Amino acid sequence: MRRPRGEPGPRAPRPTEGATCAGPGESWSPSPNSMLRVLLSAQTSPTRLSGLLLIPPVQPCCLGPSKWGDWPLGGSPSTGHVQGLQRLLEQARSPGELLRWLGQNPTKVRAHHYPVALRRLGQLLGSRPRPPPVEQATLQDLSQLIIRNCPSFDVHTIHVCLHLAVLLGFPSDGPLVRALEQERRLRLPPKPPPPLSSLLRGGQRLEAALSCPRFLRYPRQHLISSLAETRPEELTPHVMVLLAQHLARHRLREPQLLEAIAHFLVVQENQLTSKVVQKLVLPFGRLNYLPLEQQFMPCLERILAREAGVAPLATVNILMSLCQLRCLPFRVLHFVFSPGFINYISGTPHALIVRRYLSLLDTAVELELPGYRGPRLPRRQQVPIFPQPLITDRARCKYSHKDIVAEGLRQLLGEEKYRQDLTVPPGYCTDFLLCVGSSGAVLPVRTQDPFLPYPPRSCPQGQAASSPTTRDPAQRVVLVLRERWHFCRDGRVLLGSRALRERHLGLMGYQLLPLPFEELESQRGLPQLKNYLRQKLQALGLRWGPEGG
Repeated sequence: MRRPRGEPGPRAPRPTEGATCAGPGESWSPSPNSMLRVLLSAQTSPTRLSGLLLIPPVQPCCLGPSKWGDWPLGGSPSTGHVQGLQRLLEQARSPGELLRWLGQNPTKVRAHHYPVALRRLGQLLGSRPRPPPVEQATLQDLSQLIIRNCPSFDVHTIHVCLHLAVLLGFPSDGPLVRALEQERRLRLPPKPPPPLSSLLRGGQRLEAALSCPRFLRYPRQHLISSLAETRPEELTPHVMVLLAQHLARHRLREPQLLEAIAHFLVVQENQLTSKVVQKLVLPFGRLNYLPLEQQFMPCLERILAREAGVAPLATVNILMSLCQLRCLPFRVLHFVFSPGFINYISGTPHALIVRRYLSLLDTAVELELPGYRGPRLPRRQQVPIFPQPLITDRARCKYSHKDIVAEGLRQLLGEEKYRQDLTVPPGYCTDFLLCVGSSGAVLPVRTQDPFLPYPPRSCPQGQAASSPTTRDPAQRVVLVLRERWHFCRDGRVLLGSRALRERHLGLMGYQLLPLPFEELESQRGLPQLKNYLRQKLQALGLRWGPEGG
C-alpha cells in the first residue's frame, strides 16, 4: 500500500563513518560502508531509506515538500516561480533532470532548493524496483553548484546540506563536505581571546597584551600600569610603537608609561629613524604631556637635525607634536621654512597635508615665538589650518551638546546675534561666536565683521610683538564646548590639539567662554540650559534684549 506523501518511515541505522564514495572530481566506486552503497542495495526498502534521509542533524528539521516551501532564504517566496521550481525538483525522475532544473533556472534558485535537491537525489537512488543510473558528471555538477552558492546559505540550510551530503556518502575530505564545513565554521561565534600567558616576560607580554583585539577595544589602565615596570632597554621599537599608539588612541595619560617611552627614545636614539620617532612622540603632543626626562628635547633635536632631509612628512609630524607642547626648536624651523624644503614637498603626494601643518607651525611662530627671526612660510603657500570641525567631533556629533546649546542661544539671544561653526583666520573653527560692543551689548553679527585681524600685530609679519592688539572696539566672545572626548581619559587635562586651539584663539584676541561637559550634562532640559547660559553670559557683563540693544 502506498504511503501518504511526506510520511516518514522507520529510521535506519546511521551509516558507518569513513564512507569512501568519491565527491566531485574523483572516481566513484561505492565502498561496502558508503551510504550510496546502502541506497543502491536491492535489500533496502524505500521506507527505510526515507526514514534515513529524514534524520535531523541537530534539531528537528522538516524536509517534507510542504515544509520546505516555507523556508526560502530571507523569508517566504513572494512569487510563484520559486514554489514552482521546488515542485519540479520534488518530482524529478532522474538525477540528470534534477541537475537540469537547478542549472537552467539560476534566477529562480534559492538557498532552500539545494537541500530539496539532495533529498530528492536520495529518494531517486533508493527507488524500486531499479534506481536510475548515476553518472559521475551529474554528481560533480551538483556538488559544484552547491559549493558555488553555499556562501549565501543561512546556518540552517548549511547544516541540512552538510547532513544530507554525509548521508549520501560524500567523503569527509571531499570538496563538497569541506566547503560546507568551512561555511559552518565561519558562522560560529568568535571564541574569547585566551588569557595572557604567565610565561611571557617583558616585551613579549606587553606586545601580546597590546595586540589582543579585546584589549585594544576595552583599554584597562591598571593592566598597562603593571606592564610599565618592564625596562625599556628590554623592549623593541615595534612594541614601544604599539604602546604609544595605544595611549594616543585611547587618550590614556599614564605618566609612568609615557616616561618609559621617553626614556626608551633617549636610550635608543642612534637606532631610531624619524619615521619611528614620529609614532613614539605622538602621544606626548596628543595627551599634552611634557616628559620629565631631561634628555628628551635634546635627543629629538639631534634626531630632527639628522633626519629632516630624509623624511619630510615624519619631520613635520614630529614638529606638530612639539608644537602642542610649546617646544619648537628654532634650528628645525629654519629648515622646514626654507625655500628648498618647501619646493621639495610641493611635488610630493602629501604636499597638501604638509602645507597645512606648516601653516599651523607658522601660526605658532607668529603667536608664541616672538624671538624667532628666521624664514617663515610664504603667504601664497598658506592654507586654512582646520577649516571645519575636527573628525572626532563629526564622528561623535550625536553625543555632542552643540545642538541643544545652539537652540538655547537661539531662544535666549535670537538667531542674528551669534554664529555657529564659523572659521576664523588663520583657519580655526569656532563653536559659537558673539560680537559684543564696548558697553557689553550683544550685537547682531550681520552688522559687524566677526573676524579679528590676523596677524593680530600692527607690525609687519615676522617682527616680534609682546602682545596681540587690535583697533576694533567690538569684542569677540567665543563659546567653547569642552566635550568629554576633548579631554584625556582622566577628564582633567585637555588634549593637545584642543589646548592649542584655545591658546591661539586667546592670543589672537578672542575672549573664550568655556562650557565644560560636566556642567552641560548636569542641565536637565532646555529651560535649565537657558538659565545656565544666561548666567554664563551675564558673568562676562554681557547684555541683550530690549535693555541690551
